[in-house]
Amino acid sequence: MPAHMEERLKRDAPLPTEMQGSWADLDDPSTELVVSGGEVAYSGQTVEYDYKLVGQVDGAVTVSLKVNDEAKDDTFQRSNITELVITPDGELHAYNLKFASQFARVPR
Repeated sequence: MPAHMEERLKRDAPLPTEMQGSWADLDDPSTELVVSGGEVAYSGQTVEYDYKLVGQVDGAVTVSLKVNDEAKDDTFQRSNITELVITPDGELHAYNLKFASQFARVPR
């Protein structure tokens, strides 16, 4: 089994192509997640992060959003989407310490 390799990318580097676009929460379709280049917006609020770790686990693409300041990390982890995963089947999941949601691509 290969080791989980992650690449550290700056904020302005785009998230993986598979994640780009607009996504609606399956449980609340009025809640939208938008991935545009290196930006992530959830419910109209841009996630203010410093860098991201991009990797793959069992065919799923993973992105962890991170901040440089350890003193702010706990607050960041609780108040923002911090993890994005897209499965090999194209399902997008986003979560943090307090919640998890599954998203479906919004047709344009």
